[in-house]
Order: sequence, then C-alpha cells, then structure tokens
Amino acid sequence: MIDIEKTNDNGKLEYLRKKLANYEKRVIHRYKQYDMKYNDKMYGITIPEHIRARYRAVLGWCGKAVDSLADRLIFREFEDDNFEINEIFNMNNPDVFFDSVILSALIGSCCFVYISKGNDDIPRLQVIEANNATGIIDPITGLLKYGYAILEKDDNGNATVEALLLPEKTIIYYKDKQDEIYEHNVEYPLLVPIIHRPDAVRPFGRSRISRSAMYWQKYAKRTLERADVTAEFYSFPQKYILGMNNDAESLDTWKATITSMLQISKDEEGDKPVLGQFTTASMSPFTEQLRMAAAGFAGETGLTLDDLGFVSDNPSSSEAIKASHETLRVMARKAQRSFSSGLLNAGYLAVCLRDDYPYLRNQFYNIKVKWEPVFEPDASTLSLVGDGAIKINQAVPGYISAEVLRDLTGIKGEKQEIQADMQSVEENNGQSDKQANRIISTYEVTSLLGNYQKGVLSKENGVRLLVSMGYSNDEATRMLDETNVIQEV
Repeated sequence: MIDIEKTNDNGKLEYLRKKLANYEKRVIHRYKQYDMKYNDKMYGITIPEHIRARYRAVLGWCGKAVDSLADRLIFREFEDDNFEINEIFNMNNPDVFFDSVILSALIGSCCFVYISKGNDDIPRLQVIEANNATGIIDPITGLLKYGYAILEKDDNGNATVEALLLPEKTIIYYKDKQDEIYEHNVEYPLLVPIIHRPDAVRPFGRSRISRSAMYWQKYAKRTLERADVTAEFYSFPQKYILGMNNDAESLDTWKATITSMLQISKDEEGDKPVLGQFTTASMSPFTEQLRMAAAGFAGETGLTLDDLGFVSDNPSSSEAIKASHETLRVMARKAQRSFSSGLLNAGYLAVCLRDDYPYLRNQFYNIKVKWEPVFEPDASTLSLVGDGAIKINQAVPGYISAEVLRDLTGIKGEKQEIQADMQSVEENNGQSDKQANRIISTYEVTSLLGNYQKGVLSKENGVRLLVSMGYSNDEATRMLDETNVIQEV
C-alpha cells in the first residue's frame, strides 16, 4: 500500500486520481437514477426481450426520495457569528449554493466545496459533485488532509483542468498550458467535504438512493412493463371458433377483432360452428404488486404511499401528516447535523483565506448552524405553540425567547416589538434584572478583551464587536490599544 504522506505532489495526484476512478461510476449511477435516465437490464421467462423493450417503464421514485428530503432542509444562518461567516456565504449566491450542496450530498453521499480567492477579497465557493472530487479525510475534524478536484471537462468527459489541494498551497494542472501554484496561509486544503450520514465504516457518508431503494424502483418498473404487455391482451382478448368447415373462407384476424358483427353461415348439413372467447387476464394482480413495491420503497426512504401516488380516501390533517412523516423528520434532523459540521468547516477555511490568518478550528466552536423547521406550522400549531410558550414563561419568566419561538415556528418576529416586550419584562422584574443585565454585559466585554489579548480575536473583528455593543469606534479602538497582546514564546 502506498504511503501517501511520503510521496511527492505527483505521487499524491496519481493516487487521488485512481481513488476517484474507483468511486466515480457509483456516483454517476445514482445521478442517472435521480434523473430517470438509467435503463435497467431486462430479463424474464415469458415476455420476449424485443417486446419488453417497447414497453420500457420510467419511474421517478428515487428522485422523489431525494427531493422530499432536500426541499425540507433550509439553511437559515450561522448563529453567534463572531467571524462574519454569513457575509462570505451571502456573497456567494446562497439561494443556489445551499440547495446545490444539499442536493448533491444526498445523491452522491457527499459533495465538496472548493474555496478560492475572489477579486474583492471575498472567497469564492464552488460546489463540486462527488464524481469530480475526492481526498484523504481526517476523521477527527472532518477536514481533508489532501484533496483532488476536476474543475473542467471537455465534451468527451475528459479532465482539462485539475486541482491538487494541499496544506498552504493549491496546484492547478492544465491540459494545454503551464501548471500554476497558488500559496495561501491556511493549514488545510481548500476543499471541504459536505457529507450525508457519515460513520466510522463510511467516512464519506451514504447516499439517499440506497441499493434497497433502487431495487424497489426496479421491481415496480418490471411490474409496469408486464402490466403494459398484458393490457394489450386485456383490451383485445383472444377468440376461437370450433367446428369450422375446412372449405369455409378464412377470416381476416384484424377484421374479426375490431368488427361489431360477424356473419358465419351454416354448412350444407345445417351445422354451425361454435364461437368462444378466452378468459381475459386481470389487471388486479399487477396493481397489488405495484402497491407492494411502493410500500417497500416508502418504508426504505421514510415516505408514505400518498407521496408515491397512492392517495388515501380520507384527507389527512396537518398533525396526521406530521405523524406519518415521523421517520422522514428524524432523517432530516440527522442530515442537518451532518451538513452543519461540513458547512462550518467550509466557513472556517473561508475565513482563514479571507483574513490571511491561520485561525484554530476550536475558535469556531461557539458558532452554530441554524436551520428552518422541517415542517412549516399551520394555524393550529401556531396557536398551540403560543399557548405553551405563555404557560412556560409564566412558570419560568423569559425561558422561551423570541429566538426560540422562531426555531419552533420559522417565523421571524418584528425586532421593534421584541425589544419593547423585553423592556416591559425588565420593568416588571425590577432593578435586580437591570443589574444582572449590566453584569452580563461587563462579562462579555471582559471575555472579548481576553480573547484579543490571547491573539484569538483580530483587532478588526474586536472593534466591530465592541461597536455592536454600543461603544463608539474611537472608544473601541482605544480599549484594544490599551490591552496588551500576550506574545507567544
């Protein structure tokens, strides 16, 4: 086995090329399943292959499984963003970026975010599919030790621009011109994996389109193909005539099929033939078989039969819909936790590249990724949440804040009204609450100055935070100038 740590840059490039080639076909296969462009192998013992090819079925269940989860994962913001990560993502078309990240990761088990310098000092974020990038992952941090990405391809699918991403430098390989080397002050490769459901066995995660899901979809497609062939015989059942005279004129089969009246005369002895029709094939077994395939697929992906087109007779209420999608809700929560780590890693490296300073990863532990609720609340849910919040706050004043309500409902309240409510609460609780708020504010300022003294916080970010607390720009600058920075030994 090759020790990639001891190989040169060309050795690392060849190793990662081979690694990508081992997994590329699997990712492409799942993209074809999602796009409904994959043709399953046809086999059977009764229907000839050339007839089955005429009735090839197409189903979008795998796409439905991915979209049903991706559409419910809506990124909101980074909370407690002391390093202004939100600014970087907001400058990189967030409406498209986050949807692309989530969709690509659900299909291919992971995707990658390639970070590069922009013209206006704002890092550029580019989403790369799992069939165009790979790397050696650090299982502790979730960051890459070495990364490889195909940035451009020609019309035949051959790579024309490749990137080898290493700590503190990125090497761009061109097919038709000189290679370029970009050095930076970041201790990790500027390629971040966004992984869906990683574990110790599969560090690059698992695809939403599992082997079981593909089997049930293939099973349903075979059922539809057999049903289509059988429907031809169901529409035009076979007929027969017994006792026909050998000298009688033969009937045209197509005319006998579509005509509404046939004339068959008696023979010379007065006998007449007996007409009959074979029993038509029933379509019910195929319907039940298709429903069984839908039930198997729904159980695998956390969907319901309603989601796959088998509409129930009685309409469901909002609470009933949520209860039936409990498995999907749990899957969405798990996906949010997985994606949060990757998105925070991408923000961490982007900040290091923007500030040209190698921050430590543990300096970002207070920053949290916020998501919108998986299910949007209806009017009855809002009423229940409101009643519950009032009762809880009566027992424990201020326990449920406006931010907590937004996390529960996804509705952002008016800031002025929230501030007025907070002011009224302070007035009701008396002078002791004001003193507590003043102590908390003092603690925050002391903590900020301590971080600046240790070199954890830059002076620019420190001034911005002090200004946001109510200090003027001159006061904030003077406070930091009077704080001595501890020099590293």
